[in-house]
Amino acid sequence: MRRLFPVTDQTVTTASGGGAGEVGAGGAGEAGEAAREGGFAGREWSLAELAAAYAYPDSVAAPAEGPRVPWLRANMVSTLDGAAQHDGKSQPISNAADMRIFGTLRGLADVIVVGAETVRQEGYRPARVRAEFAEAREAAGQSAAPAIAIVSASLDLDFSLPLFTSPLVPTLILTGAAAAPDRKAAAEKAGARVITAGDGMGVEPARAVQALADLGFTRLLTEGGPRLLGQFVAAGVLDELCLTVAPMLTVGDAQRIAGGPSVAVPQRFALVSLLEEEGFLFGRYQRT
Repeated sequence: MRRLFPVTDQTVTTASGGGAGEVGAGGAGEAGEAAREGGFAGREWSLAELAAAYAYPDSVAAPAEGPRVPWLRANMVSTLDGAAQHDGKSQPISNAADMRIFGTLRGLADVIVVGAETVRQEGYRPARVRAEFAEAREAAGQSAAPAIAIVSASLDLDFSLPLFTSPLVPTLILTGAAAAPDRKAAAEKAGARVITAGDGMGVEPARAVQALADLGFTRLLTEGGPRLLGQFVAAGVLDELCLTVAPMLTVGDAQRIAGGPSVAVPQRFALVSLLEEEGFLFGRYQRT
């Protein structure tokens, strides 16, 4: 992997040395500093280096004073022609480096926010403990693995799945006040924690973010799907987009990374980091 942006002296050279390391309590140590400076081009980055490259802002992780501020980050993949899926799943347009970043972003997050349709299509399972992140998560006061928070108006979910029967951290369900009482009861009986984040049937994005922050989840990661991401964008609550651009063309009528009604004015995000491996581009964009 090599860093294309920001440009440094190391960006255009291949650094030597540095093996795979564990993610320490501080984020990454020497490996993290090298990743921030753009070194270690031309080889697979360790999880420590990736963790440093994708660290949450200091105001979220360890503010100098005052309450922690929630930060909502999205992680999505798209082909060159804009497809976010192939045959209904994202895996066919991913690669090994994308999956390493996927795992790193999960390892850094307090909670993973996902739409109910994506849970059904992708066969979501509980987030697992990653030994490489254990020390850092403990030092940050995080649980051993991130919680999964499902956004669902209908609560049409299979509560016999491992996501409900065997999570390390209880699964959360964000829904509206008007959701069917019997489905709420079924979810709670299955061990899920139901959180009201809207006055009607659906979830209001800003309320969902605040409800999770009130529970102590400030490092937020959403993996879609496109409709949920579109709702977060339209509500103006998305702080960061981590976008993998796959060097593939699929044609077809697959969804884009975000769907739904267009916003009145396009929202401008700034490029803060760009990595490359095997033709895949890994961009990190933050709201300006």
